[in-house]
Amino acid sequence: MTGIATALRAPAASAAALLALTATAPAAHAKPEPKAPEAFVSLRSVDPTIIQEMRYPTAHTFMGGPVDGYRQPLCILTRPAAEALRRAQRELLRQGYSLKVYDCYRPQRAVDHFVRWAKDLDDETMKAEFYPRVDKSRLFADGYIAERSGHSRGSTVDLTLVRLPAAPTRAYRPGEPLVPCYAPQAERFPDNSVDMGTGYDCFDTLSHTDDPRVGGVQRANRQFLKKTLTGAGFVNLAEEWWHYTFRPEAFPDTYFDFPVARRSVAGH
Repeated sequence: MTGIATALRAPAASAAALLALTATAPAAHAKPEPKAPEAFVSLRSVDPTIIQEMRYPTAHTFMGGPVDGYRQPLCILTRPAAEALRRAQRELLRQGYSLKVYDCYRPQRAVDHFVRWAKDLDDETMKAEFYPRVDKSRLFADGYIAERSGHSRGSTVDLTLVRLPAAPTRAYRPGEPLVPCYAPQAERFPDNSVDMGTGYDCFDTLSHTDDPRVGGVQRANRQFLKKTLTGAGFVNLAEEWWHYTFRPEAFPDTYFDFPVARRSVAGH
């Protein structure tokens, strides 16, 4: 019996030693987050005069909260796109206007967040402002939400025009009464931009750049923005007056997923 007991105690001792070693071993390091390629820059480092009102790190989104992947209110773009915006900005400043960006590079994880939200038909927190005339079950079929976005390639930007000197824009207060994004400018959420006929991210056919129902000053403002950006090398998405892509794209086939954060472009 003594020999058997000794034989049994040896493996037990080895197992205990292994457990003790495991307990004292340092925890495995978390996988480092991806950084942007050198071709990406902070827009502010290229042109600090362009106004930035980055919506997706805030609660004032069509989902009613911040979007995954937006760590700081920062516009990141490929350098050619950022430099093209600088050229457009120089022209606008001479005429008493400034560009204002709402969104620039968008990580794939943010797009995935949009998709998860769109599939949750019970969550209509912001419907009264952003998609009052669209049934949420139609967001995919009508093209408002997709599983890929050109923003993730780094050369697409959502933007508008502001007449200078720029008036301050108050912060959104979660829970405040919502007004349809296509309401008259004086009634919808205040924005210091010129009147484009709808607010940003308005899921409605009135957001189509050349919608025939939009006329007068609103149409003139849209065409002014389009003419300026087209002259700088951008192409407008016909369904969204605010959406422009610089061509040729630096990464036409790559959808990036590094976070929107200063560390992503540090040193670029």
